[in-house]
Amino acid sequence: MAKTKRRGLVPLIIVGVLAILLVVAYFLIDSGVRAFAQDRAEVEISNRMPASVTGDITVAIGGTSVIAQFIAGSFDEIELTAPNLAVDGVPASVHVIAHDVSTNTAKAIGSLTATLDLDQDALNQLVRTSGTAPADAVMTLGDGMVAYTGTVKLFEFNVGYSATATASAAGDTLNFTPTEATVTSGVGDIDATPLVNLILQQAPFGVCVASYLPEGVELSGVDISPERARVTLESSTLMLTAQSLTTLGSCAG
Repeated sequence: MAKTKRRGLVPLIIVGVLAILLVVAYFLIDSGVRAFAQDRAEVEISNRMPASVTGDITVAIGGTSVIAQFIAGSFDEIELTAPNLAVDGVPASVHVIAHDVSTNTAKAIGSLTATLDLDQDALNQLVRTSGTAPADAVMTLGDGMVAYTGTVKLFEFNVGYSATATASAAGDTLNFTPTEATVTSGVGDIDATPLVNLILQQAPFGVCVASYLPEGVELSGVDISPERARVTLESSTLMLTAQSLTTLGSCAG
C-alpha cells in the first residue's frame, strides 16, 4: 500500500519539477528578451533623435516580466540614462523615467519625468545661444542662486555690474530674477543707487529652451547648486514616433 502511494506521488513530483523548470526557463527567456528589447530600444531611440543630439543612451525596462508586459501592450516603466549627452554642442547629463509606455508608438506615454544636469559652462552656453538673455551675461553657479556680470548703458557710460538671481522654471523658459546688484565700473562720481534699483526692478530675464525640446515637454522645476543646474521636465503627451521626437518647440520672437 505504501509503495502504491509512493508510485502515485511520482507523477506529481515530476510535474512539480517540470513546472519549476518551466518557470525558471521562462524567466531566463524573459531575461534574454529584456536584454534584446533594451538593446533594440537604445538603437531605435538613437536613430530617432534629432541630428543636433549626440551621445550614448542606456535603456532599462522595469517590471517583473518583459514578455507579460509586451503581451499586455504596455511597459510599466522604462528608464533612460545619458550621462554625456550633447544638444547643439551643449553638454548635459540626462535621466528619464517613463511610465505606462504603450507598445503602440502612436499612443502617448502615460507620464514622463526627466532631469537635465548642466554644468556652469553648459549653462552659459545655453544662455548665450538662447538670444533672450543679456548678451554679455556671464553666470556663476552658487548655492540656490546664480551670480552674473553684465553691462548697461547709462547716458554715455557703459556701466558694469554684478548681480545675483534666483532661478525658476515655467513652460519652456528658465527665468532668472535679480535679488542683489552692485555697480562695478563706469559711473565715476554718479550715485549708483538708482541704477542698482533699476537692475533689481527689471522683470526676470528668461532663457527659452523650447527649441531643444520635443513639443509637449515642459519645464517643471530648476535646482541650482555650485556643481550644476538641475532642470526637471515633464510630459504626458509625448509619443515615441520619429515625428514626435524630432518636432521641436520654438521660442517666440
